[in-house]
Amino acid sequence: MAEDELPKTKAEVDARFTELYRTHLRDVYSYSYYRVGNHHDAEDLTEQTFLQAYRHFERALREANGRPLRPWLIRIAHNLAANFYRDRARKPESGIEDADMISAPHTTESLVEGREQLKVILDGVQQLPDDRREALIMRFALGMDNREIARALGRTDGATKVLLHRAIRQLEGMVSEPAAVSEPAALSEPAAVSEPGADSAGARINPGTVDFGARE
Repeated sequence: MAEDELPKTKAEVDARFTELYRTHLRDVYSYSYYRVGNHHDAEDLTEQTFLQAYRHFERALREANGRPLRPWLIRIAHNLAANFYRDRARKPESGIEDADMISAPHTTESLVEGREQLKVILDGVQQLPDDRREALIMRFALGMDNREIARALGRTDGATKVLLHRAIRQLEGMVSEPAAVSEPAALSEPAAVSEPGADSAGARINPGTVDFGARE
């Protein structure tokens, strides 16, 4: 089936969604992990994101007009993460729980040089205002470009560019303070957490066995 051709049967829908799931599982999980700060809740949010996406997948295909669906998936994860905080009335109990488990996917470079600098960066991200934190996670953890981030956040391209610029400036200021005696950590290219179901303990999501159930 051509990429821009809409599926006509349930089997075709399921095949297209399975492809989407396998392609973007790492992205959704990484985003969820950076948002909630621990692997257990990130796995839950990832599962909820894909279940909700499956229920609305056919409509999303029609409305996308051939555009990539990653921003749509991340927007679902974004909304679920916001609900997570509202429902539990808490922020992550600690910072990102284990810098050892951060690994660079594909061919991208590390976010910063050295684990101590990485910890400072991640702690700084958690202290940013929500919109700036969201934009930085999408840019540097997922490698999304400005247009994708704009779609995920429901902003214009211009507003997103300004948001990212201000977020980076604020984070660099926060990072340089504790590192005043040494060279400040510098933002580089995207990095993401290890893929669920691989090295993380208790991972429950398996791209080959997931059952999305009946669509609504």
